[in-house]
Amino acid sequence: MSGFLIVNPRAGAGSRGADELLRNAAERGVQAHVLRSGDDASAVARAARADALGVAGGDGSLASVAAVALERGVPFVVVPYGTRNHFARDLGLDRDDPLGALAAFGGRERRLDAARVNGRLFLNNVSLGLYADLVHRREHHRRRGETLAGLRALGRLASGPLHARVDGRAVSARVLLVANNAYDLSLFTVGERERLDEGRLHLYAASGWLPNDWHDRHGERFEVAVPGDRVAAALDGEPVELESPLHFETLPRALRVLIPAETRGDGAVHDNPEATDEEQEQAQAQTGRRQEEEEAMRGPGHEDPDEAAERAGTRQDVE
Repeated sequence: MSGFLIVNPRAGAGSRGADELLRNAAERGVQAHVLRSGDDASAVARAARADALGVAGGDGSLASVAAVALERGVPFVVVPYGTRNHFARDLGLDRDDPLGALAAFGGRERRLDAARVNGRLFLNNVSLGLYADLVHRREHHRRRGETLAGLRALGRLASGPLHARVDGRAVSARVLLVANNAYDLSLFTVGERERLDEGRLHLYAASGWLPNDWHDRHGERFEVAVPGDRVAAALDGEPVELESPLHFETLPRALRVLIPAETRGDGAVHDNPEATDEEQEQAQAQTGRRQEEEEAMRGPGHEDPDEAAERAGTRQDVE
């Protein structure tokens, strides 16, 4: 199998350098392209003549190339090379071992879910409201060479809640987050996903100045309408603007993902893709009961406030 790897050197792993990654890719017979200023990752992926497409980058680097892999029907490879790498974590990869992740070229295949909003692919989640505002403010300060000022940034963003209509029903929340599969949520933290092949979207809404009381609904699609023609959002942690209404849909097991042969399929990577319908229904029922029990017992998480405010613009897949 021929492989093609797109490397984003600005993903946050610059201290590691790309030379060793490129050398190891070449040793495996994988062609690599390092993105330069002005490069469009999806265009580079479409032009690649390869049987598998991969990305070395953070969460914000993945979706555009994954969309091309989905479009072409070829497998997708994730090489964790950013600062958080939440999708790689949920996939079961060692986020501190990008070289080891290269073994996915020629590894084993899993069918995982993807999702779309207004036709645009995402792998983790799309957030609206406070988290999205923080991501946009972080990007604004980054471009101006400034630093996000912790709790002061939260103070400036302490406006009223987001008013939206979800499938025609009025919702008022500080944060709205639509996720590709279920997350473990707490204050300012979007945690791990137990599965990446659940086949459902989860819409989380949180009210209050500090969003620590999450309300979850799930389904295969949602329509979210907000006032105005466009809304600031964070898509897999990247600042974007989307047209309202937002149409979300799940793509169950649509994405072919390669992982290293030795990667364990614990949790998110389903170890039994050939399970019967009855076995899958039983597993989903058990997962649902376990989540209800955990939600009843779990209180909101807590972090140092300054660190929480800083992470609010990055750690959401808020990432």
